[in-house]
Amino acid sequence: MRKILILFAILIINVILANPCHAIKIGLLTNVDRAGVGTDVAGRMISTHTNRTVATTVAMKGYILVPYKGQIAIEAKGELTPLNTDALVLRPDSTGFVSTKGKWYRGKLLIKNINGGLTVINDISVEEYIRGVVPSEMSPSWEYEALKAQAIAARSFALANLGKQAKYGYDLKDNTEDQAYNGASGETDKTNRAVNETEGLVLTYDMKIISAYYSASAGGYTNTNAWGGVNLPYLHSVFSFDDNVAKNGHGVGMSQHGANNLAKQGYNAYQILQYFYQNVKFAKLNSEV
Repeated sequence: MRKILILFAILIINVILANPCHAIKIGLLTNVDRAGVGTDVAGRMISTHTNRTVATTVAMKGYILVPYKGQIAIEAKGELTPLNTDALVLRPDSTGFVSTKGKWYRGKLLIKNINGGLTVINDISVEEYIRGVVPSEMSPSWEYEALKAQAIAARSFALANLGKQAKYGYDLKDNTEDQAYNGASGETDKTNRAVNETEGLVLTYDMKIISAYYSASAGGYTNTNAWGGVNLPYLHSVFSFDDNVAKNGHGVGMSQHGANNLAKQGYNAYQILQYFYQNVKFAKLNSEV
């Protein structure tokens, strides 16, 4: 494998005026005719209009929500129980998880009837969201420094793209159109540790958080732009260190296989990221705002 020289400068931490606990909204279901939901402890559904409880949930029991006359209803044994609201929050009464799509999620669920279809959104803190992204985007069995690099890249991408899917009522989708996200169901101790050790760290260029694109493998050399338009100044074509893996994805930014191979050679997360994203600085989100 070819050698590289990565000049690892002193880590400069800039304070960004943003809160790492800031909530992000992730679209889990969009315009569906039914949605199965639940909580692992006792919980409740609250109308977002009145802030009043419209239904309670029993621990580990599933509920089917359907659109009904412009609002939302619970369907059970062929009967409908109207909830008299078109938008509600499902949350646990104590520390616990919410469920939909057969997965568990941290935070809470927002369910809305939009134009006759249900949209289900996970309202969650950024750090808890990244916990569900890292093992969904990169194998938890991979090198620990690669997982840390993935956490920083994923956090940067998320914060740089807040509101990207605003037309649907949320920030990002839970699939590879944005970032793969399997909620708490996908978490592992190893990947959670990688997220915790990099808490609040993002990549910046010219004092702005970058959209840190990444893909599984670039097949030899990374692309600077797979979608046309103006190239981003922090993206340069570099040897991707995944030349034994066929190209998989757009090839822009960090190669995940390349990051893992570099970690195997002894490079740390910060060196890996400075290699794939040129002239970037690391910044720490201000948790006191």
